[in-house]
Order: sequence, then C-alpha cells, then structure tokens
Amino acid sequence: MSRQRQLSEREQLAGAAGVSVTVTPRLSASWQRSEAYGVSLDAVEPVFAGNVDDGSLFYECGQEVLRGLHETLANEPVSLMLTDSRGLVLSRLCGESSLVRALDRVHLAPGFAFSEREAGTNGLGLALADRAPSLVRADEHYCTGLWGYTCAAVPVLDPVGGHLVGSVNLTTWSKEHDALLLALAQMAAGNTAALMLARARGSVPRPVPRGEVFRVVNARTDDGGPAEPVLSEGWTTALAEVEAALAEDLVVGVVGEPGTGKTALLAAAHRRVRPQYRVLTARPPEPRDADSWLSLWTPELGKDNTSVIVGRVDSLPSWAATELGRMFVEVGSHAPEGAPRRPFAVTAEDFPGIPAPLSALVDTLVELPALRHRPDDVLALAHFFGHQVRGRGIRFTPAASRALTTYHWPGNVRQLKEVVREAAARADVIDARHLAADVFSGAARRLSRIETLERDEIVRCLTEPGVTVTQAAAALGMSRATIYRKISQYGITVRGRG
Repeated sequence: MSRQRQLSEREQLAGAAGVSVTVTPRLSASWQRSEAYGVSLDAVEPVFAGNVDDGSLFYECGQEVLRGLHETLANEPVSLMLTDSRGLVLSRLCGESSLVRALDRVHLAPGFAFSEREAGTNGLGLALADRAPSLVRADEHYCTGLWGYTCAAVPVLDPVGGHLVGSVNLTTWSKEHDALLLALAQMAAGNTAALMLARARGSVPRPVPRGEVFRVVNARTDDGGPAEPVLSEGWTTALAEVEAALAEDLVVGVVGEPGTGKTALLAAAHRRVRPQYRVLTARPPEPRDADSWLSLWTPELGKDNTSVIVGRVDSLPSWAATELGRMFVEVGSHAPEGAPRRPFAVTAEDFPGIPAPLSALVDTLVELPALRHRPDDVLALAHFFGHQVRGRGIRFTPAASRALTTYHWPGNVRQLKEVVREAAARADVIDARHLAADVFSGAARRLSRIETLERDEIVRCLTEPGVTVTQAAAALGMSRATIYRKISQYGITVRGRG
C-alpha cells in the first residue's frame, strides 16, 4: 500500500467514525511504519511473551514510583504501566475494574509486547520509537481497536549509561480529559530515573549528549604519541573484514556490546583503506536535539574525501533514522565516479537494533567481540591509554597486570580506558593499589552506596604493599572472620593476600 493510499484509508475510517485526525509528521511516520510492519487496521494482535523481567533496577524503581502515583490517582480511571525497551508490558496498576477488563480485551497487559511493530501507533510504541514523550489520543491510534483509549508515554533512559531501559505509560478512556496525562507520565519517568541513579551505587550521571560531532584527522604525524597497539586475533579479524568491505565501497555496520571500540575499529580501517579521506564521527543526540543534530553535520555528506561514521544508531529516534537514510541514499546516488558508493558506516549493539531505513542500506555486518573475549588486548590497550595520559610509556606491576587481565570488564574498552587513565594520573608505575576497586570485585548483585564504600575500603587496605588479610581486618576494625565474609560477599579477588 502506498503512503497516500494508507493515509487516505486511515482518514476515511476516522471520518466514518465521526472523528477528525490531525496528521502530524510524527504521527504520519508512525502510521507508515505500522503499515510496513503489517499491523492490522482493525484488530490489536500483540505478541504474548510470557514472563517479564521483574528483577531489574528499572522495574524496582519504576514500580515504587508508580505505586505512589497510583495511590494519588486511586479514584481516577487511569492505568499506570511499565514497559521494557522493546515495548513488553512489565506491570500494570489500575483501580477501575471496567478499564482493566477493557485493556485485557486489547491485550494491553503484562506479558504482551505493545511496540509499534506489534500494535501499530500507540503511546508507548511511539515513545520508544522516537525516544521522546508521546501522547496518542483516541483517533490517532493506527488500529481502530485502540480508538477507545488515550495513551501518554515517556521513555526512561539509564541515568548512568544513557541507554533506553523502558517507558512509563499512562492510559485512560478516550473521553476523559487528557491535559495532565503526559505531564504525569513525564513526572513519573523523571522520578524513576532519579531513583535509579540514587540506588545505582552512587554513580555519577552520564554527561548529556548534545549531538556532538567529531572529526578524526587521518594523516598521522610523528608527534611522539603512542603507536597503535598490536591487538589480538579478535580485533584483527574484525579489522580485516571492515577493510575488505571498505575496499569494495560497501556500507559497513559494526555491532557489539557498548564500549567495545566499534567506532575506533571503523576509524582504523578507514585510515588504512582511505588514508586521503577525513572521517567524520557523529554521536547520537538527545531526541529533542535530533533536528539540530542533523542540520549540524549532514552538509558534510556531499563533500569530497569525507567518510562518515554514525555511532549507536539504535538510539536514534525513528524519524531521524528515516531522514538520515534518505540523505544517505540521495548522496550515494550523486557520488562522483570512483568515489565510494555510499561513504558511511554505522554502529549498534546488534543488527535488529539498527533502524530499518539504515539497516536496509548496510551491505556488510561485522561483529566486534567484547573485551572479556579478547583478554590478550587488555594490557596492550592499558599501555596505550597510559601513554596517552602521561605522554610517555608507563609500567604495570605484576599485581596490577594480574588484576587487569583477570577482571571481566563489563564496560569493555571504555571502562578499561577510564580505569587506566585514573591510575596513570597518579603514578608512572601502576600497582594494584592505584586501580579502581571495581577491578577487584566480582559482586553478582548491585551494591548500595554504603556497601560500595565498605567494599572500596577493604580493597584499599588489601592492595597496600605487604598487607595480609589479618592486618587489613585489624586496620578496618573487623575480625578475621568478618573480613573473609565481606571478601566473599563482594567477590573481592586480590591475589597474594592471606
């Protein structure tokens, strides 16, 4: 069905029901995506996924916030819900039995996936797709089966990592007054993120991206900086795959866990294959900044000898991904003879996360293994990052080397870089005592702020030169049995202490 036919049919259905539809650009784009997904115009047919994850920090904090709001709205016909990042409904609180029964009939209930792909245009689906607060009123839903409801939803981002963790969704009858619905959803989402931060081991919130654009200068000069480290087969194999694709003018998508070095891999491959090119790297913006983000750097697309890397495209609002895909196609069709067909590459956590307008353009997919699967890279990268900080080579003691190579690095290369830079700012010879306490901890659960402080003090004492567990216990005012219990509790591993 063409876009015009789809919108015409949708408007005819609304007209027959005696309602008027104001087709905003966001709504139009969402309807088009819903049609492309094959969503029915008549019946809601979401997928039932079964069990939900009720053990996450997001669920814990979101439920606490929604319970408080539910008590305040006890006499109002409003359903309060949490969903995960893919639209799976995790929980629902509602005090009006008739609304509960009605929501059950359209499967807006825990265990059902309600993203645009499954249910068409709806509040929570649009909020997740565009990474922006969304209010979808009765007649604005794609499926007529949802015209009896008005939904307000707001995405929730992890306050430390910045990734999408889910949404807060408020749903009421379409005939109800909805002026405050979105404001309440925004308040609940903001309170959830704030509570997550307070309980996330006292971590500092991530810097808010403002659509940064960075140019990577390809020409290497002998400036005394560190040479690129020689890395393991996991890295070199991925690098060779990217180089081969670039040599054939193919569009490359690199996927892998956050922080693995996907953008660095692409930049390194460009330096080898297209040394005369400059590489422009665009990081994703906040959803509200997407429009200015596009206007800031996309004029560079048409310039000669310029390649573009768009990082973390899985966090782009859907409309921005659509516009970006259109620009890439247009620029590629006007590329001069001998120039790359489409001089761009993208990164994401996995292929399904790449928005369809961009995934359709990807010719080759390359996976970069996580750092824990490339243990031989740890020390090579540590020396490289240390040299960047100190301006000269640094050394790691055997104890520090053991700690670095045996740690599992959940934050991958990005975390290693932070740990080494912090340590290298303190000494030229890095010992275990200079490393962050996280490196010695394998705690399987999230620690409270008090527990984190206690864990860090135990690690600090245990990493002092020549200190035994007994001596550390005495310094901390603990018994030997207690410190051993704490070591086990926090998963602390400091070799050579007894």
